Amino acid sequence: EAFYPSFDMDDGYRDRTDGGYYRSDSRANDDEGAHSDSTEGHDEDDEIYEGEYQGIPRADSSKADGQLGSGPVPTGAQFRDFGELAGERRKDREELAQQYETILQECGHGRFQWTLYFVLGLALMADGVEIFVVGFVLPSAEKDMCLSEPNKGMLGLIVYLGMMVGAFVWGGLADRIGRRQCLLISLSINSVFAFFSSFVQGYSTFLFCRLLSGVGIGGSIPIVFSYYSEFLAQEKRGEHLSWLCMFWMIGGIYASAMAWAIIPHYGWSFQMGSAYQFHSWRVFVLVCAFPSVAAIAALTTMPESPRFFLENGKHDEAWMILKQVHDTNMRAKGYPERVFSVTSIKTVKPVDELVDMGDSTAAWHKRWKIKLVNLFQQVWSNFQACFSPEYRRTTLMMMAVWFTMSFSYYGLTVWFPDMIKYLQKQEYASRTKVFIKERVEHVTFNFTLENQVHRNGLYFNDKFINLKMKSMVFEDSMFEECYFEDITSSNTFFRNCTFISTLFYNTDLFKYRLINSKLVNSTFLHNKEGCILDFSDDNNAYMIYFVSFLGTLAVLPGNIVSALLMDKIGRLRMLAGSSVMSCISCFFLSFGSNESAMIALLCLFGGISIASWNSLDVLTVELYPSDKRTTAFGFLNALCKLAAVLGISIFTSFVGITKAVPILFASGALAAGSFLALKLPETRGQVLQ
Repeated sequence: EAFYPSFDMDDGYRDRTDGGYYRSDSRANDDEGAHSDSTEGHDEDDEIYEGEYQGIPRADSSKADGQLGSGPVPTGAQFRDFGELAGERRKDREELAQQYETILQECGHGRFQWTLYFVLGLALMADGVEIFVVGFVLPSAEKDMCLSEPNKGMLGLIVYLGMMVGAFVWGGLADRIGRRQCLLISLSINSVFAFFSSFVQGYSTFLFCRLLSGVGIGGSIPIVFSYYSEFLAQEKRGEHLSWLCMFWMIGGIYASAMAWAIIPHYGWSFQMGSAYQFHSWRVFVLVCAFPSVAAIAALTTMPESPRFFLENGKHDEAWMILKQVHDTNMRAKGYPERVFSVTSIKTVKPVDELVDMGDSTAAWHKRWKIKLVNLFQQVWSNFQACFSPEYRRTTLMMMAVWFTMSFSYYGLTVWFPDMIKYLQKQEYASRTKVFIKERVEHVTFNFTLENQVHRNGLYFNDKFINLKMKSMVFEDSMFEECYFEDITSSNTFFRNCTFISTLFYNTDLFKYRLINSKLVNSTFLHNKEGCILDFSDDNNAYMIYFVSFLGTLAVLPGNIVSALLMDKIGRLRMLAGSSVMSCISCFFLSFGSNESAMIALLCLFGGISIASWNSLDVLTVELYPSDKRTTAFGFLNALCKLAAVLGISIFTSFVGITKAVPILFASGALAAGSFLALKLPETRGQVLQ
C-alpha cells in the first residue's frame, strides 16, 4: 500500500488568486495533524526505509496545480480575460524554470542522460544520412530511371524541400503533443518511405517517397535538441548539446562508407524481366534507413520530457520521470540509498482546459475534426507568439543568422564537389587524343575506346565488337562494310559521317548520336533498350564518396573544440568567432586550382564552420521558453533548408563560369551572420526558460 507522508500547513496549500490552491515547494499536510487513511494504525516497525518507493507525492492534489483546485471558486474565475491568464502562466513558468533547474541538479548527470544521448544521436544520425543519400545514388539511379539533368536537379532539391516542411510541422506539433511522441511519428514516416523508395521503379514514385521521407526526418533536429536540453542542467547543457551534434557527422560518415561498400558492387542485384530491377544502389538506400529504425526502437524505451509535462499541468507524470532520472543516475554512481527529495513541482495551467471539445455525444469524426482544428489553431498561435513583441527582435535576428549560415554553408559544400567534377572534366579533356586522316582496314576492335577524336578517317571492313565507347567523337569520317555489335557508349557522337553497307546489332548507337550523318544501305537490328541519354560513366563514384567522407571527418576536430569551449567562452563568441574564421577560409578558395587543393579547402571550411552550427543550435534551444522551443526551432530549421535550396541553386549555376561570385556571396553572408550574432543575447549560465 502506498504511503503518503503528512506535511505542515505552513508549507502546504497556499491560496491562489483564482480561489484555488497549489502546493508550494515544501511538503503540505493535514492541518489537524490527522494522517491519511493509508497511514492509520501505522506501526513504527513498519517505517519506510530510505530508497524504498513511497508512491507519488501529492497524489490527491493533482487538481491543485494542473486544474482549478478544491475549495471555493469565484464565479468570475471562469471568465477571466486572456491577459490575466497569460500573466498567471508567465509567473508559473518563471517559478517552474528556477525549480526545475534545482531538480536537475539533484538528479545529476549520469547514466540516464548518456543513454538518452545515444538514443537521440541515432535520430540525428538519420538526419545526416538523409542529406547524402540522393547525391550518392544519382550516378547509378539516373541510368535506371532515365533521369535528365532537370530531373536530377529536382531529385537533389526535393529532400531539402521535404525537410523544410517537416521541420516546421513537427516542430510546432512537438510543443503541443510532446517531444517523444512527435519524434516517434516523424521517424516512422521517414523509415517507411525510405524503405519504399528502395523498391519503387518509376522516377515520380521515387521522388514522392524521398519527399515524404524528408518530411519525416525534418522533425529530427528541432525535436532532438529541445528534448535533450530538457534533461540537462545549466552547467552541462552547452557542452553536451555540442557533443550531440557529432552524430550528424557520424551519419555522413556512415552514408559515405556504406555507399563505398555497396554501390560499386553491381552484382548485388536481381531483375524480373525488364519491368522490375533491383540494383546495388537500392540496397544502399535500404541500408540508409537503419539508423532511423534503430532510433525508433531505442526511443520506445525512453520517457517523455518532464518539462513538457509540467508545462501542460501533468505533475505526477513529470515527477515519476524525474524520479526515474534521479534513481538511474544514483544507482549507476553507487548511491542507491539516496532518495529523490522533491515532493512537489510547480506546474503551468494547460491551455487545453479552455478548449471546447464539443458535444460528447457527437460522431467520432466530428469530435476528431474539432480536435484537429483546435490543435492547428494552437500550433499556429504558438508560432505567431514567436513574433510577439517579447520575442520579435530575437526571432528576426535568429532568422537572419540561420539564413546566412545555411546559405553559405550548403551552397559551398555542394559547390565544392561540382567544382571538383568540373576540374576533373577539364583535366580529362586535356588528355584527349586526336587522330587525323587515319585509314583502318580489316581490323577488329574489342577493347575500350576512350577520350579520342578521329577526323577525316576511313574505315573499311572493320569490326567493333563487345566494347565500350567513352567520350569518342568521329568527324567527317567514312565507314564502309563495317560491323558494330554489342556496343555500350557514353558521350559518343558521329558528326558528318557516312555509313555504307554497315550493320549495327545490339548497340546503343541510336540515331541521335549520328549528327548530320548519311546512311547508305545500312541497318540497325535489335537495338539495346534503355535510356537514350548520355551518362558520365567515368567511374568517379569512388571520388564522390571519398570527398564526402573526408569532408564529414574533418568536422571532428571542430566539434570537439566547440564542445569543450562552449560553456567556457560562451555561445555568442563561439558563433561569431567561427563565422569570421569561416569567412576568412572562403578567401582561400580563390587559390584552389586543382582537385587536391579543393578537397583540402572543403575540409578546412567544414572543420571551422561546425562550431557555428553547434553554437546556433544551443542558442536556439536556450533563447525560447519550453512551450515555444520546438516551434521556434522548427521554423528556423525550415528557413535553414529554404536558404540551402537558394544557396545550392545560385552557387552551382556559376560552376565553370567564375569562382569569384560564389566566394563573394558566401563571404558576405558569413560576415553578415557573424555581425548579427553579436547582437543576440548571451544565454550561458542561465536557467532553461
